[in-house]
Amino acid sequence: QNSSEMPETITSRDAARFPIVASCTLLGLYLFFKIFSQEYINLLLSMYFFVLGILALSHTISPMMNRFFPANFPNKQYQLLFTQGSGESKEEIVNYEFDTKDLVCLALSSVVGVWYLLRKHWIANNLFGLAFSLNGVELLHLNNVSTGCILLGGLFIYDVFWVFGTNVMVTVAKSFEAPIKLVFPQDLLEKGLDADNFAMLGLGDIVIPAVLFPYSLKKNTHTYFYTSFVAYIFGLGLTIFIMHIFKHAQPALLYLVPACIGFPLLVALAKGEVTEMFSYESSAEILPHTPRLTHFPTVSGSPASLADSMQQKLSCPRRRRQQSPSAM
Repeated sequence: QNSSEMPETITSRDAARFPIVASCTLLGLYLFFKIFSQEYINLLLSMYFFVLGILALSHTISPMMNRFFPANFPNKQYQLLFTQGSGESKEEIVNYEFDTKDLVCLALSSVVGVWYLLRKHWIANNLFGLAFSLNGVELLHLNNVSTGCILLGGLFIYDVFWVFGTNVMVTVAKSFEAPIKLVFPQDLLEKGLDADNFAMLGLGDIVIPAVLFPYSLKKNTHTYFYTSFVAYIFGLGLTIFIMHIFKHAQPALLYLVPACIGFPLLVALAKGEVTEMFSYESSAEILPHTPRLTHFPTVSGSPASLADSMQQKLSCPRRRRQQSPSAM
Protein backbone atom coordinates (compact mmCIF):
# COMPACT_ATOMS: atom_id res chain seq x y z
CA GLN A 1 0.00 0.00 0.00
CA ASN A 2 1.24 3.53 -0.60
CA SER A 3 0.73 6.75 1.27
CA SER A 4 -2.14 7.93 -0.91
CA GLU A 5 -4.22 4.76 -0.66
CA MET A 6 -7.92 5.34 -0.48
CA PRO A 7 -10.06 4.15 2.42
CA GLU A 8 -11.60 0.69 2.15
CA THR A 9 -14.83 0.99 0.20
CA ILE A 10 -17.74 -1.24 1.24
CA THR A 11 -19.64 -2.69 -1.72
CA SER A 12 -23.24 -3.92 -1.68
CA ARG A 13 -22.03 -7.52 -1.51
CA ASP A 14 -19.78 -6.69 1.47
CA ALA A 15 -22.71 -4.95 3.16
CA ALA A 16 -24.98 -7.98 2.70
CA ARG A 17 -22.35 -10.39 4.04
CA PHE A 18 -21.37 -8.27 7.03
CA PRO A 19 -24.26 -9.25 9.38
CA ILE A 20 -23.65 -12.95 8.65
CA VAL A 21 -19.92 -12.66 9.38
CA ALA A 22 -20.66 -10.61 12.51
CA SER A 23 -23.16 -13.23 13.72
CA CYS A 24 -20.65 -16.07 13.24
CA THR A 25 -17.97 -14.10 15.10
CA LEU A 26 -20.33 -13.25 17.95
CA LEU A 27 -21.51 -16.86 18.32
CA GLY A 28 -17.91 -18.08 18.18
CA LEU A 29 -16.92 -15.73 21.01
CA TYR A 30 -19.94 -16.84 23.03
CA LEU A 31 -18.95 -20.53 22.67
CA PHE A 32 -15.35 -19.69 23.54
CA PHE A 33 -16.43 -18.08 26.79
CA LYS A 34 -18.66 -21.05 27.58
CA ILE A 35 -16.05 -23.73 26.84
CA PHE A 36 -12.77 -22.18 27.94
CA SER A 37 -11.72 -20.33 31.07
CA GLN A 38 -12.83 -16.71 30.84
CA GLU A 39 -9.74 -15.59 32.76
CA TYR A 40 -7.24 -16.93 30.20
CA ILE A 41 -9.22 -15.69 27.22
CA ASN A 42 -9.37 -12.17 28.62
CA LEU A 43 -5.65 -12.25 29.45
CA LEU A 44 -4.89 -13.04 25.80
CA LEU A 45 -7.37 -10.42 24.57
CA SER A 46 -5.94 -7.81 26.95
CA MET A 47 -2.46 -8.24 25.51
CA TYR A 48 -3.80 -8.14 21.95
CA PHE A 49 -5.82 -4.97 22.47
CA PHE A 50 -3.00 -3.46 24.52
CA VAL A 51 -0.81 -3.40 21.40
CA LEU A 52 -3.62 -2.43 19.01
CA GLY A 53 -4.88 0.26 21.41
CA ILE A 54 -1.46 1.92 21.68
CA LEU A 55 -1.08 2.01 17.90
CA ALA A 56 -4.64 3.29 17.37
CA LEU A 57 -4.36 6.00 20.04
CA SER A 58 -0.94 7.11 18.79
CA HIS A 59 -2.32 7.35 15.26
CA THR A 60 -5.30 9.37 16.49
CA ILE A 61 -3.45 11.93 18.63
CA SER A 62 -0.54 12.42 16.20
CA PRO A 63 -2.11 15.27 14.13
CA MET A 64 -3.21 17.07 17.30
CA MET A 65 0.14 16.64 19.06
CA ASN A 66 2.06 18.15 16.12
CA ARG A 67 0.61 21.53 17.07
CA PHE A 68 2.24 21.42 20.52
CA PHE A 69 5.80 20.72 19.41
CA PRO A 70 8.01 23.87 19.24
CA ALA A 71 9.50 24.87 15.89
CA ASN A 72 13.04 24.03 17.09
CA PHE A 73 12.07 20.53 18.28
CA PRO A 74 14.91 18.09 17.34
CA ASN A 75 12.86 15.92 15.01
CA LYS A 76 14.82 13.02 13.53
CA GLN A 77 13.61 10.62 10.86
CA TYR A 78 13.64 6.83 11.26
CA GLN A 79 12.76 3.94 9.01
CA LEU A 80 11.69 0.43 9.95
CA LEU A 81 12.45 -1.84 6.99
CA PHE A 82 11.91 -5.59 6.89
CA THR A 83 12.47 -7.49 3.64
CA GLN A 84 12.29 -11.05 2.41
CA GLY A 85 14.75 -12.59 -0.05
CA SER A 86 17.69 -10.88 -1.73
CA GLY A 87 18.71 -9.34 -5.03
CA GLU A 88 15.97 -8.84 -7.61
CA SER A 89 13.59 -11.14 -5.72
CA LYS A 90 13.82 -9.06 -2.53
CA GLU A 91 10.34 -8.12 -1.34
CA GLU A 92 9.40 -5.49 1.23
CA ILE A 93 7.19 -6.79 4.04
CA VAL A 94 7.40 -3.77 6.36
CA ASN A 95 8.50 -0.32 5.26
CA TYR A 96 7.46 2.31 7.76
CA GLU A 97 9.00 5.75 8.18
CA PHE A 98 8.44 7.72 11.36
CA ASP A 99 10.04 10.53 13.34
CA THR A 100 10.74 11.61 16.89
CA LYS A 101 7.30 13.23 17.21
CA ASP A 102 5.68 9.90 16.41
CA LEU A 103 7.77 8.26 19.14
CA VAL A 104 6.52 10.85 21.66
CA CYS A 105 2.91 10.06 20.69
CA LEU A 106 3.67 6.35 21.01
CA ALA A 107 5.15 6.90 24.48
CA LEU A 108 2.07 8.85 25.65
CA SER A 109 -0.21 6.15 24.27
CA SER A 110 1.87 3.48 26.02
CA VAL A 111 1.19 5.18 29.37
CA VAL A 112 -2.55 4.83 28.71
CA GLY A 113 -1.93 1.23 27.61
CA VAL A 114 -0.18 0.30 30.85
CA TRP A 115 -2.92 2.04 32.83
CA TYR A 116 -5.54 0.01 30.99
CA LEU A 117 -3.62 -3.26 31.36
CA LEU A 118 -3.07 -2.85 35.12
CA ARG A 119 -6.32 -1.22 36.21
CA LYS A 120 -8.84 -1.79 33.38
CA HIS A 121 -10.02 1.72 34.28
CA TRP A 122 -13.06 2.98 32.40
CA ILE A 123 -11.30 6.16 31.26
CA ALA A 124 -8.43 4.18 29.69
CA ASN A 125 -10.99 1.84 28.13
CA ASN A 126 -12.87 4.77 26.61
CA LEU A 127 -9.70 6.42 25.27
CA PHE A 128 -8.83 3.22 23.42
CA GLY A 129 -12.45 2.74 22.36
CA LEU A 130 -12.67 6.24 20.89
CA ALA A 131 -9.36 5.72 19.07
CA PHE A 132 -10.65 2.48 17.54
CA SER A 133 -13.88 4.22 16.52
CA LEU A 134 -12.10 7.14 14.84
CA ASN A 135 -9.82 4.76 12.95
CA GLY A 136 -12.84 2.72 11.88
CA VAL A 137 -14.77 5.75 10.64
CA GLU A 138 -11.67 6.96 8.77
CA LEU A 139 -11.06 3.57 7.19
CA LEU A 140 -14.55 2.49 6.12
CA HIS A 141 -16.47 4.35 3.44
CA LEU A 142 -19.46 3.47 1.30
CA ASN A 143 -19.62 3.84 -2.46
CA ASN A 144 -23.27 4.97 -2.30
CA VAL A 145 -26.24 5.48 0.02
CA SER A 146 -28.00 2.31 -1.14
CA THR A 147 -25.09 0.22 0.13
CA GLY A 148 -25.39 2.00 3.49
CA CYS A 149 -29.08 1.13 3.70
CA ILE A 150 -28.33 -2.54 2.97
CA LEU A 151 -25.62 -2.58 5.63
CA LEU A 152 -27.73 -0.84 8.29
CA GLY A 153 -30.80 -2.94 7.46
CA GLY A 154 -28.89 -6.19 7.90
CA LEU A 155 -27.28 -5.04 11.13
CA PHE A 156 -30.65 -3.83 12.41
CA ILE A 157 -31.93 -7.44 12.24
CA TYR A 158 -28.62 -8.75 13.62
CA ASP A 159 -28.66 -6.46 16.66
CA VAL A 160 -32.32 -6.99 17.53
CA PHE A 161 -32.08 -10.78 17.21
CA TRP A 162 -28.93 -11.26 19.29
CA VAL A 163 -30.06 -8.89 22.07
CA PHE A 164 -33.79 -9.68 22.35
CA GLY A 165 -33.86 -13.20 20.90
CA THR A 166 -30.94 -14.66 22.87
CA ASN A 167 -28.58 -13.81 25.71
CA VAL A 168 -25.54 -14.13 23.45
CA MET A 169 -24.86 -10.42 22.85
CA VAL A 170 -25.22 -9.40 26.50
CA THR A 171 -23.12 -12.36 27.72
CA VAL A 172 -20.25 -11.59 25.33
CA ALA A 173 -20.38 -7.85 26.07
CA LYS A 174 -20.15 -8.46 29.83
CA SER A 175 -17.52 -11.22 29.57
CA PHE A 176 -15.31 -9.56 26.97
CA GLU A 177 -12.74 -7.47 28.87
CA ALA A 178 -11.46 -5.42 25.96
CA PRO A 179 -11.98 -1.84 24.74
CA ILE A 180 -14.59 -2.88 22.16
CA LYS A 181 -17.22 -0.75 23.88
CA LEU A 182 -17.58 2.63 25.54
CA VAL A 183 -18.71 2.52 29.14
CA PHE A 184 -20.65 5.26 30.92
CA PRO A 185 -20.54 5.25 34.75
CA GLN A 186 -24.05 5.56 36.17
CA ASP A 187 -22.72 6.15 39.69
CA LEU A 188 -20.17 8.80 38.71
CA LEU A 189 -21.63 11.45 41.03
CA GLU A 190 -21.56 9.03 43.99
CA LYS A 191 -18.18 7.32 43.53
CA GLY A 192 -16.33 9.69 41.18
CA LEU A 193 -13.54 8.08 39.16
CA ASP A 194 -13.99 4.82 41.11
CA ALA A 195 -17.45 4.28 39.63
CA ASP A 196 -18.23 0.63 38.90
CA ASN A 197 -21.83 0.56 37.63
CA PHE A 198 -21.70 1.04 33.87
CA ALA A 199 -23.94 1.33 30.85
CA MET A 200 -22.26 0.09 27.65
CA LEU A 201 -22.28 1.15 24.00
CA GLY A 202 -20.59 -1.13 21.45
CA LEU A 203 -18.12 0.48 19.06
CA GLY A 204 -20.08 -0.95 16.14
CA ASP A 205 -23.03 1.21 17.17
CA ILE A 206 -20.76 4.23 16.69
CA VAL A 207 -18.82 3.30 13.57
CA ILE A 208 -21.55 1.67 11.45
CA PRO A 209 -24.12 4.53 11.49
CA ALA A 210 -21.27 7.04 11.05
CA VAL A 211 -20.38 5.70 7.61
CA LEU A 212 -23.49 7.47 6.27
CA PHE A 213 -22.44 10.87 7.65
CA PRO A 214 -20.13 12.19 4.88
CA TYR A 215 -22.78 12.28 2.15
CA SER A 216 -23.49 15.69 0.70
CA LEU A 217 -25.22 15.69 -2.68
CA LYS A 218 -24.07 19.21 -3.46
CA LYS A 219 -20.52 20.35 -2.79
CA ASN A 220 -21.54 23.65 -1.24
CA THR A 221 -23.86 22.19 1.39
CA HIS A 222 -23.63 19.77 4.30
CA THR A 223 -27.38 19.37 4.83
CA TYR A 224 -27.35 15.57 4.79
CA PHE A 225 -24.29 15.37 7.01
CA TYR A 226 -25.88 17.56 9.69
CA THR A 227 -29.19 15.73 9.33
CA SER A 228 -27.47 12.36 9.84
CA PHE A 229 -25.55 13.75 12.79
CA VAL A 230 -28.72 15.02 14.49
CA ALA A 231 -30.42 11.69 13.68
CA TYR A 232 -27.58 9.78 15.36
CA ILE A 233 -27.76 11.92 18.51
CA PHE A 234 -31.54 11.47 18.60
CA GLY A 235 -31.30 7.68 18.13
CA LEU A 236 -28.61 7.33 20.77
CA GLY A 237 -30.54 9.47 23.24
CA LEU A 238 -33.67 7.40 22.64
CA THR A 239 -31.65 4.20 23.25
CA ILE A 240 -30.41 5.47 26.61
CA PHE A 241 -33.87 6.68 27.57
CA ILE A 242 -35.53 3.31 26.77
CA MET A 243 -32.73 1.45 28.55
CA HIS A 244 -33.32 3.40 31.76
CA ILE A 245 -37.10 3.05 31.53
CA PHE A 246 -37.14 -0.74 31.02
CA LYS A 247 -33.89 -1.52 32.92
CA HIS A 248 -32.85 -3.93 30.16
CA ALA A 249 -30.07 -3.99 27.57
CA GLN A 250 -31.19 -2.40 24.31
CA PRO A 251 -29.99 -3.02 20.74
CA ALA A 252 -28.85 0.50 19.88
CA LEU A 253 -29.26 -0.10 16.15
CA LEU A 254 -32.98 -0.69 16.75
CA TYR A 255 -33.24 3.06 17.28
CA LEU A 256 -30.20 4.32 15.37
CA VAL A 257 -30.98 2.67 12.02
CA PRO A 258 -34.52 4.11 11.59
CA ALA A 259 -33.24 7.52 12.70
CA CYS A 260 -30.11 7.58 10.52
CA ILE A 261 -32.02 6.43 7.44
CA GLY A 262 -35.37 8.11 8.17
CA PHE A 263 -34.17 11.64 8.92
CA PRO A 264 -32.10 12.08 5.69
CA LEU A 265 -34.91 10.41 3.72
CA LEU A 266 -37.42 12.95 5.03
CA VAL A 267 -35.07 15.78 4.05
CA ALA A 268 -34.66 14.24 0.58
CA LEU A 269 -38.44 13.97 0.22
CA ALA A 270 -38.87 17.60 1.23
CA LYS A 271 -36.22 18.72 -1.28
CA GLY A 272 -37.32 16.34 -4.04
CA GLU A 273 -33.92 14.61 -4.11
CA VAL A 274 -34.84 11.00 -3.23
CA THR A 275 -33.75 9.57 -6.59
CA GLU A 276 -30.57 11.64 -6.56
CA MET A 277 -29.84 10.56 -2.99
CA PHE A 278 -30.01 6.81 -3.69
CA SER A 279 -28.15 7.05 -7.00
CA TYR A 280 -25.42 9.25 -5.53
CA GLU A 281 -21.87 7.97 -6.01
CA SER A 282 -19.22 9.40 -3.71
CA SER A 283 -16.26 11.14 -5.29
CA ALA A 284 -12.67 10.41 -4.33
CA GLU A 285 -11.65 12.33 -1.27
CA ILE A 286 -8.42 12.01 0.67
CA LEU A 287 -8.41 13.32 4.20
CA PRO A 288 -5.21 14.88 5.61
CA HIS A 289 -4.60 12.13 8.17
CA THR A 290 -1.64 10.02 9.14
CA PRO A 291 -1.29 6.45 7.77
CA ARG A 292 -4.20 4.23 8.70
CA LEU A 293 -3.66 1.75 11.49
CA THR A 294 -4.81 -1.26 9.46
CA HIS A 295 -2.24 -0.48 6.78
CA PHE A 296 0.46 0.42 9.30
CA PRO A 297 3.01 -2.28 8.31
CA THR A 298 3.09 -1.39 4.60
CA VAL A 299 2.80 2.41 4.60
CA SER A 300 5.81 4.38 3.47
CA GLY A 301 6.25 7.99 4.51
CA SER A 302 6.16 9.82 7.84
CA PRO A 303 2.79 11.00 9.18
CA ALA A 304 3.87 14.64 8.97
CA SER A 305 4.97 14.40 5.34
CA LEU A 306 1.88 12.39 4.40
CA ALA A 307 -0.37 15.01 5.95
CA ASP A 308 1.37 17.71 3.93
CA SER A 309 1.14 15.78 0.66
CA MET A 310 -2.52 14.92 1.23
CA GLN A 311 -3.31 18.56 2.01
CA GLN A 312 -1.79 19.50 -1.35
CA LYS A 313 -3.99 16.92 -3.10
CA LEU A 314 -7.05 18.42 -1.48
CA SER A 315 -6.28 21.66 -3.29
CA CYS A 316 -6.15 19.81 -6.66
CA PRO A 317 -9.68 18.43 -7.21
CA ARG A 318 -9.05 17.50 -10.84
CA ARG A 319 -6.24 15.13 -10.00
CA ARG A 320 -8.33 13.66 -7.20
CA ARG A 321 -11.19 12.73 -9.49
CA GLN A 322 -8.87 10.91 -11.87
CA GLN A 323 -7.74 8.43 -9.21
CA SER A 324 -10.97 6.66 -8.38
CA PRO A 325 -14.30 8.36 -9.04
CA SER A 326 -16.30 5.68 -7.25
CA ALA A 327 -14.48 5.55 -3.89
CA MET A 328 -14.18 7.99 -1.07
